[in-house]
Amino acid sequence: MATTTNLRTRIEQLEAEAEEASKRYLRLAADFDNYKKRVRQDQADAQKQANAELIGKLLPVVDNLHRVLDSAPEGVEEAWLKGFQLTLQQLDDLLAAYGVVPIEAVGRPFDPTEHEAIGHEDSDEHPEDTVVTEIRKGYRLHDRVVRPALVRVARPVGD
Repeated sequence: MATTTNLRTRIEQLEAEAEEASKRYLRLAADFDNYKKRVRQDQADAQKQANAELIGKLLPVVDNLHRVLDSAPEGVEEAWLKGFQLTLQQLDDLLAAYGVVPIEAVGRPFDPTEHEAIGHEDSDEHPEDTVVTEIRKGYRLHDRVVRPALVRVARPVGD
């Protein structure tokens, strides 16, 4: 009988150890899954940051190309001008494909998260704190402002 009791005790001990090992395995598996998710999120964040930096450096070039197009002198060959417009449109489309969109400014209420005010304009036509002039276009990358729009904001005449 002593042997049977010893065997039962040993079986119970081994079952308890097996249960503990199983629980430990499940915890480790859950920890590893969480680690993989964290690493994936960190990689995605790093990629977004790198994209935002690159796009921030490209935007002045895009601005200058738009200025060239806006200030094309009279008598420029029409085919050259059309080719330049198409090239610039391709660049704008490429940025849009990667989630870069311009921030709407003129006619909208001033929003300090999207706009950077560099002055006021007296206006009876627009409500106070409405963007009336856009000096430099702002851009957003998905839900993040890459560059705020430089704007002038309306204020009532006489203030």
